[in-house]
Amino acid sequence: PTVVQQGTAKPTPVLFLFVILSIALLLSVTTAQQHEDGEAAASSSANLEPHPDPNEEDYPGMVYVGRLDGEGKRMGFDVDNGIKYIFGTSFDTTHKQILESDLHHNEHYGPDVEHDVPDRARGKTREQVLHEKRRGELDLSQGPKPFGWFEEHPLDGGATPPRVVHIEPFFIDIAPVTNKEYGKFVRATYYETEAEKFGWSFVLSSFLQELGESAEVDPEAEDWVAVDRAYWRNPEGPGTSYKYREHHPVVHVSHRDAAEYCKWIGKRLPGEREWEAAARAGHYGPNNRTLFIWGEEQTVDVAKEYANLWGAGAFPWENLAEDGWRATSPVKTFKPNALGLYDMTGNVWEWMRGGKHKARIVRGGSYVDSLDGNFNHAATLGARATLHGTTTTGNVGFRCVKAPKRRVEHHWVYENEEGGGAQLVMEDANGNQQYATQQQRARGRDLEEEGDDDDEFYDEDIDHDPTQPRPDEKRGRKKVVKPRTRTSDEL
Repeated sequence: PTVVQQGTAKPTPVLFLFVILSIALLLSVTTAQQHEDGEAAASSSANLEPHPDPNEEDYPGMVYVGRLDGEGKRMGFDVDNGIKYIFGTSFDTTHKQILESDLHHNEHYGPDVEHDVPDRARGKTREQVLHEKRRGELDLSQGPKPFGWFEEHPLDGGATPPRVVHIEPFFIDIAPVTNKEYGKFVRATYYETEAEKFGWSFVLSSFLQELGESAEVDPEAEDWVAVDRAYWRNPEGPGTSYKYREHHPVVHVSHRDAAEYCKWIGKRLPGEREWEAAARAGHYGPNNRTLFIWGEEQTVDVAKEYANLWGAGAFPWENLAEDGWRATSPVKTFKPNALGLYDMTGNVWEWMRGGKHKARIVRGGSYVDSLDGNFNHAATLGARATLHGTTTTGNVGFRCVKAPKRRVEHHWVYENEEGGGAQLVMEDANGNQQYATQQQRARGRDLEEEGDDDDEFYDEDIDHDPTQPRPDEKRGRKKVVKPRTRTSDEL
């Protein structure tokens, strides 16, 4: 018997030929596009200029802090040329639990470098801590802590327990900014400090000839008196002058006053971790950390050669001036640390970048601090305090830092992506995303108000991915500098 198939048609050779030509055309277009993209990527990478050589960059009065090779030369940006070290107070001995291997540089560095470091507070790895937290095995009875909070050592206020951190290379001033240098800034810009605007500043009580009963004092530090018309030119108030103290660190400057000077001179305030890396001067590991910049000797005879501190007298009325000074001293008076930096401990506290307005960070201690923390702060390498950003006083100054030059990288930006506002991404129940910019939403509202019946174009406009050109639109693009984004978890 013969079987007849109904409803089917035999394919013709013309259909076969059409399918084959379509596939060949599609493959050729795809191959050409991939070749073009590959050439563009190769051209982009080939056109990248090399990073400037850090060895050819120097600034007067500044010291480079970064990794050096075996010959003592600065390492370039083609490798990890930052510094890994143990950050935190020197009184805490838990740094000895950190292994030298944690300080070795590898390919994984940057904002997430601390994910490779064990949680020293609990003696466990971060993975173990997260695992226990998810399973509810941690004691959370103490409640949540505010952002940036960490435990402080009672003597010097430094971070405890110490932990491994990573910083990028930088240049730092060899000494704090002086009255003479700050005077140039004021004369050039007619800048008015916040102490001048407020009309008063804090002065140590023992420096005043008369201390009336109505004198206003700092409620948290009763030895500091609010003196009318005291500012950087009149350090102890009317009748005093910064003359003959031009090479002393400038004082009575707020956090903003310091930042404005750094900006004017083309620099910035140092980060807290940058400052401590410079202060430790190579003593970065668990085996060579020291309590003070000069070592472990906790005697006035040794300290007076390296730092301007209060000494053995009773604070605030008895200063024996073992180091030769009862208040601030000229910069570079005492011996520098191993990097050639002066006054990293003592003389004046120094403002740091970051923090919160009500809790700006100062580091380094000042001439009113002691060796062992019997009064005020212990002048260790971890000495740390926080002040309100508008605080001006006779023992707080600053120094500046500057980042080394790096190559300028570019990327392409479409015209309507440059300041186009936030993107609205809507997702339906099936997970399909719909994109719309503010400009597109406004255009859609205009169409609705005019009663436009062309709903097809409106839907296509709203649902279109803004990262790709619309079929009915020609989008120009321009080459712009790629911004460098750095993250930090500093307070």
